[in-house]
Amino acid sequence: MANGIPVSAMSEATVLPYTYGLTGVNVPVDNLSSRGLFTSIALVFLVILVIRLVQMGVAHLRLLTSMGETSSGLQNYWSRDSGSYWSAVKRDLLYAPLGNRRHNRELQLSKAINVGTIPSRFDTLLLGLYFTSNIVYTLLLDYTVLDKAAIWAEIRGRTGHLSVINAVLIFVFAGRNNPLISLFGLSFDTFNLLHRWGGRIVIIEALVHTFAWGVNEHAAKGWNGINSAFATSSFIQFGLIGTVALLIMLFQSPSAIRHAFYETFLHCHQVLAFIALLGIFYHAKLGLLPQLPYVIFIICIWSYDRLLRWARLLYRNVSLKKGLTKITVEALPGDACRVTCFLPRPWSYNPGMHAYIYLPAVSLWMSHPFSIAWSSTRGHHPADEKLPTSTADFALASRPCTSLSFVIAKRSGMTASLYALAASTPSHTIHLTGLLEGPYGPSHSLHSYGTVLLFAGGAGITHQLGHVRALLAAHAAGTTAARRITLVWTVRYAAQLEWVRPWMDEILAMPGRREALQVLLFVTKPDERHEIRSASERVKLIPGRPKPEWLVEEAWQKRVGAMTVGVCGPGALADEVRAAVRGVEKGVVVDFWEEAFTW
Repeated sequence: MANGIPVSAMSEATVLPYTYGLTGVNVPVDNLSSRGLFTSIALVFLVILVIRLVQMGVAHLRLLTSMGETSSGLQNYWSRDSGSYWSAVKRDLLYAPLGNRRHNRELQLSKAINVGTIPSRFDTLLLGLYFTSNIVYTLLLDYTVLDKAAIWAEIRGRTGHLSVINAVLIFVFAGRNNPLISLFGLSFDTFNLLHRWGGRIVIIEALVHTFAWGVNEHAAKGWNGINSAFATSSFIQFGLIGTVALLIMLFQSPSAIRHAFYETFLHCHQVLAFIALLGIFYHAKLGLLPQLPYVIFIICIWSYDRLLRWARLLYRNVSLKKGLTKITVEALPGDACRVTCFLPRPWSYNPGMHAYIYLPAVSLWMSHPFSIAWSSTRGHHPADEKLPTSTADFALASRPCTSLSFVIAKRSGMTASLYALAASTPSHTIHLTGLLEGPYGPSHSLHSYGTVLLFAGGAGITHQLGHVRALLAAHAAGTTAARRITLVWTVRYAAQLEWVRPWMDEILAMPGRREALQVLLFVTKPDERHEIRSASERVKLIPGRPKPEWLVEEAWQKRVGAMTVGVCGPGALADEVRAAVRGVEKGVVVDFWEEAFTW
């Protein structure tokens, strides 16, 4: 007893004010921490933007001075790197794996359990700074205050504030219409990496926020107080809904689960994100919290992305005169489908971009991303071939129809169902109605390089075909610096070469192809019943696996001008190509890029 008041009552009266509202919450420092976080991230992206603009300027100048047949002297000039500093940055930071070699090759506990990939050295640096900044801002507390309840209240306010601030970032990073992708020339895969790790930070801070509240609530009223708050307070209930939804997302998001049950994961992830956002919104609204405008901004970001996607879908795929997008699916040897989408309105895309395909007959409302392999313009869809019977029919048939084609390798889920459906028909071909969304992704312009070396593994060939086609067309027109183009494609079986045969035939018939293009086709498991023979010196069919270090070294020795090396395929192939590029002699211009789509 103290002055007739029980000690427990004094404790409750002292601690209780710190369990709700803004008592003990240092709002000015909270705002300072969010400004600091936004500013530091903005500075990083500003540096990336400046570097990108400089690279674009150099590439444009290199292209202008290297076009035409009389530019060999200038090509030699551009092949040398004027300073060793940038070469070292690329080799030891931008292109470097975290360790010695492994980056995109998946870590597997078994054939069925995939635990993800290892971030690159540059990605690790960014993520390390991101994590460290959140820790520092969380620990910017007023340590002169001796009241533990006040300290816990400040932690509660800080972590709740930072959790919402980081949620703004992860919603921006996750959007398909993320404007930062085009602005900074970064891939969706990079922003997906930031989204995943940013999401983990949001969840950790939300859990600390809830724990800090629980410490003070327990000190004031014990477990009965906590249970009573959960049962009677709408403010606490909505906060708990948000936290629980985030916690479930954490447990269902490891790579092994995502890859084993991807479509189920995606459905659950989107529903849980909506529930978490709903809970956080009403938690902030009922508590009159200063984070409410940020939550509303998140809702606006999400709504903008969804509305823009729906608008694109309607505009691209629906026509009053031509109807909906029609899709032809051909089951091919080697467990893959060639999918051609005939769109009612003209499309344009740049090489290296991807699109999302909706096939309601196969996967209802689900959409899946695939690299665009080929595009063409024709008058109509094959399934609509018929003799015109009226003037309107003639007019309709004369309108061009853009077709975009993809190669979809059979995996599991939607891709397996699609292949089985097409393979079950006598002609191995089906005609469906669907939707196409896109195109998305940055486009790597390769026209300023005199030497272009492209690696592809399996269905990764779809990403490289567009580049080869564009380079050969520009070479014939004299509008590119490219003089040596080498395409290296690795498949398991010779039958898989049929995947792109129609398009490869078109490429091999393009003017100037013999002078500029060499195609190396590697078959790792050749059929002994069939002899592996090369069509010519410019198109070689080779049994076995490629040696990227040999191919990169040979291309470097014979290079004309600046050189670029790109890869799209399995992680092991990408890591080998990366290592080969990093091993090239210092002082020469050899740029590396890879296309990956990891989840």
